[in-house]
Amino acid sequence: MVQLSDLRPNPGSRKKPTRKGQGIGTGNGKTAGKGHKGQNARSGGGVRPGFEGGQMPLQRRMPKRGFTNAPFKKYVVTINLDCLNRFEAGTVVTPETLLESKLIKKTGDGVKILGGGNLEKALTVKAHAFSKSAAEKIEASGGKAEVI
Repeated sequence: MVQLSDLRPNPGSRKKPTRKGQGIGTGNGKTAGKGHKGQNARSGGGVRPGFEGGQMPLQRRMPKRGFTNAPFKKYVVTINLDCLNRFEAGTVVTPETLLESKLIKKTGDGVKILGGGNLEKALTVKAHAFSKSAAEKIEASGGKAEVI
């Protein structure tokens, strides 16, 4: 039976790290593998990744290609159904009322109601978009989902 005290690592699997600058005979003494002087021999020396000694780096020599849609992207604010339970039954919930109640920070390019959670009250919800499940749950609770 193997005892915990008998366990040993396999021979050759554990190797001591090379200690730099430990005498000439070790092969890593004196300059400790850094050569003589120069930027790379200094502490903190070396150049940043991609630096080519002043030559125009590869990432700047390559032509810019393609199209980015970032300036035209739509920012739609989403909110789950269960957050609407804080409103009283029969309330008309609009993006403005959501802003006032601090459920959303800004309306952006529109407000979309998602079907997360359950709605326990009959509300008239006016938003720019609804997920299919959200619209079904609002109707099931006796409310109305109106697209602005």
